[in-house]
Amino acid sequence: MKRFYKNVEIVESDGGWQVQLDGRGVKTVKHAPQIAPTRALADELAEEWSRQGEEIDPASFRFRDPTDYAIDIVAPDPGETIAKLLGFAETDTLCYRADPEDALFVRQQEIWEPLVQAVEAREKITLHRISGIMHKPQPEASIARLKARLESFDPFTLAGLFTLASLSASLCIALEALEDGADPIALWRAASLEEEWQADLWGRDHLAEERRARRGDEFRHALEWLRLVRS
Repeated sequence: MKRFYKNVEIVESDGGWQVQLDGRGVKTVKHAPQIAPTRALADELAEEWSRQGEEIDPASFRFRDPTDYAIDIVAPDPGETIAKLLGFAETDTLCYRADPEDALFVRQQEIWEPLVQAVEAREKITLHRISGIMHKPQPEASIARLKARLESFDPFTLAGLFTLASLSASLCIALEALEDGADPIALWRAASLEEEWQADLWGRDHLAEERRARRGDEFRHALEWLRLVRS
């Protein structure tokens, strides 16, 4: 698609900020006004439009899609996203460990246990750790507290959490990403610990490495977008 606009600006609108192209407000995929909750996010959305050349490159819009998702999908029914996030709590990968006699278990204890304990302390919950693959339900009281916590978030924060939890298979990692000073590289290493362990043990496959690197980039971009939302 050829560039169809000359000027990019940001205006205040409906309690947020909207990018305008030649005076016309940008809309979402579902044609809702694309209102960013923070000026920081609006600045980045505007920059995506400003840096386009004569031809628009859809792949270069890193922050447009998650913004549209928050507005079009999460905002109309936050409860659906909260239910999906609680599903990640029930099957959180950080709570499923190898057998205690395995070397992998030691590594999981080293990397995962501090993350889980930090979430438990902040949210005042208890999470079961399970060795093996058999499912064990998490305590109802813990799920109820997590539900109340998630219900306190706006649709944009929920959208960011859902992306992070989906990529990491862990609500613990997603919640940890909200903390000041959260290290996206360290969090992604925790999320991909088992995959990296297996790759070191059995050898590395080029396609698997590319896929893991791509997902790592998506994780870091999602965390960056979430920080812009909450700035």
